[in-house]
Amino acid sequence: QVQLVEAGGGLVQAGGSLRLSCAASGRTFNTRAVGWFRQAPGKEREFVAAISWTGNSIYYSDPVQGRFTVSKDNHKRTIYLQMNSLRPEDRAVYYCAASTRTSGWRIISFYDYWGEGTQVTVSS
Repeated sequence: QVQLVEAGGGLVQAGGSLRLSCAASGRTFNTRAVGWFRQAPGKEREFVAAISWTGNSIYYSDPVQGRFTVSKDNHKRTIYLQMNSLRPEDRAVYYCAASTRTSGWRIISFYDYWGEGTQVTVSS
């Protein structure tokens, strides 16, 4: 089992920044990637970004490309999502998830473990 705990959500004005963190613990030796997803009210959960466990491969969705940056602190087993130039449409609950698969990290069903999520609200 892998446990994931997100932190760093909150309320920010449009144009502002937040940094989310995802602390991983437990049996992480099978983890191949950690992804960030978000779910806005009334919408399906969607892919935001993913980083391989080695940190060598990184992927972003089109809506966040150029504004969000995902990174990993290997020593702390913590994954970060730096979110800049936030927009009201970025408002959602943000989840981190761990995958034991070696590819397909944009696909929600390819993730095995999920955190509880952290709320991000962007005011206009």
